[in-house]
Amino acid sequence: MDTSTTRRTHITALHAVLVRVTDVDRALEFYVGTLGFEVRMDVTFGGGGGGGGGALRWVEVAPAGGATTVGLAAPEDGSPAGVDTGIRLASLDVAADHATLRAAGADADDVLDIPGTPPMFVVRDPDGNRMVVVGGV
Repeated sequence: MDTSTTRRTHITALHAVLVRVTDVDRALEFYVGTLGFEVRMDVTFGGGGGGGGGALRWVEVAPAGGATTVGLAAPEDGSPAGVDTGIRLASLDVAADHATLRAAGADADDVLDIPGTPPMFVVRDPDGNRMVVVGGV
């Protein structure tokens, strides 16, 4: 494997991660209203020209000041909602965020505090998509 620093592409950042949701408005209530993210984009495109498909909605949300967004879109082509997204959300205070999310009715597991690792917990959106909130990152 070549580990040189020669640039092979012009890619400079991770822009968005896609999360499939069955109801974008319900997902927005969670990501904006519960997690406190802000909406960065909300567009509808397509609309059923000759291909038989309807309009598609793409929404991007992110923590305030965050560079990477979470794209929310309806499942298509067999890609389901309710999966482990692989998303890790950084928190300055895991215990406080855990208490806040639980008080808001979010589906959040207990905080894991394993020696040698930062505290963390799993939180699920209304479709069951899993993310991990990690402290000290």
